[in-house]
Amino acid sequence: MSVIRLAEMRAEPLSIDEVRAAAADPAAGAIVLFLGTVRDHDHGRGVTGLSYSAHTSAAAELSRVAEKIAASHRVCAIAVTHRVGDLRLGDLAVVAAVSAAHRGEAFAACEALIDELKATVPIWKHQFFDGGESEWVNSA
Repeated sequence: MSVIRLAEMRAEPLSIDEVRAAAADPAAGAIVLFLGTVRDHDHGRGVTGLSYSAHTSAAAELSRVAEKIAASHRVCAIAVTHRVGDLRLGDLAVVAAVSAAHRGEAFAACEALIDELKATVPIWKHQFFDGGESEWVNSA
């Protein structure tokens, strides 16, 4: 069975249970779960919602990132999903789970997964603020 159990971009709401279950493994002594949610502020401004857009290559790049982390960390399994489309405050934007024999390995791999995802997967965030203003993030 592949170490990468799930790596998908989704327009529908994300499931914590699905991602956790996909990362479960009999050899794992730890599963680290990361939930990225839409918060109500950014840099001192009130956020009312946001919308994620992604390049058509985003799903393939997300899989590549997961493979890279699997190759550089001692993990049992990796599962990750990321939303696209309109999200409200509190909605899940990303759900990631990494299982490993020990907690340190699982924590390190999950942090590396999220950091690499944010740095390389072509996903753009359009934030909407109190007062009607908006801005694009990661659209350089």
